[in-house]
Amino acid sequence: MKVDVRYGPAYALAMVTLNAQETIQVEGGAMVGMSADMEMETGASGGLLKSFSRKMFGGESFFLNTYTGVTDGDSVALAPPLPGDISVIEMKGETLMVQSGSYLASSTGIEVDTKWGGAKTFFGSEGLIMLKVSGTGTLIVSSYGAIHPVTLAAGQKYVVDTGHLVTFEEHLKFDIKKVAGWKSTLFSGEGLVVELTGPGELSLQSRSQDSFLSWLIPKIPKQTTYVSSGS
Repeated sequence: MKVDVRYGPAYALAMVTLNAQETIQVEGGAMVGMSADMEMETGASGGLLKSFSRKMFGGESFFLNTYTGVTDGDSVALAPPLPGDISVIEMKGETLMVQSGSYLASSTGIEVDTKWGGAKTFFGSEGLIMLKVSGTGTLIVSSYGAIHPVTLAAGQKYVVDTGHLVTFEEHLKFDIKKVAGWKSTLFSGEGLVVELTGPGELSLQSRSQDSFLSWLIPKIPKQTTYVSSGS
């Protein structure tokens, strides 16, 4: 499998080239175009229970699409729903936590599941759940805006708005906190944050979907109902 990311970081497109009988699992709605002889199959990845969990608690599609190359060189173009960047991660047996909505695609050998952390639940103004992605293979993630990597040294702490977090390594310690007091949390526009402690790596997105919606929704004209006075 070869992945070529083009047009980033604003409008990234992932061109995935497969060998014959090679497959890639793709989030529903992410396909832009594909080779005419490419085979596609839609199914509940990991079984119905795992797929239901991903849909209800992870914000992902219930079904995933699997694309299979018929001849060497078959390709499929993938893009996220929002303008932003795409990152290709070659995993070698490690585990990453991926923001709900950032998972785009993965090769054979990668398992995607919803991460349950008991009280350590990620949430923002609209609810943020992290997916647990593990295994060996190629993982493709997307972002709203550009992707910014951060490396933490041992014991180093870093605070991130939950709406800007894309990925982080599972072994990183984390703690959900208020920005300051409840007044700041409610009125500063920052909401809740997560404090991560190294060593390890994480990635951020330069824009927040929640922040964009908070800006956009008040500007949408409300529907006006006109009542005819009759003749």
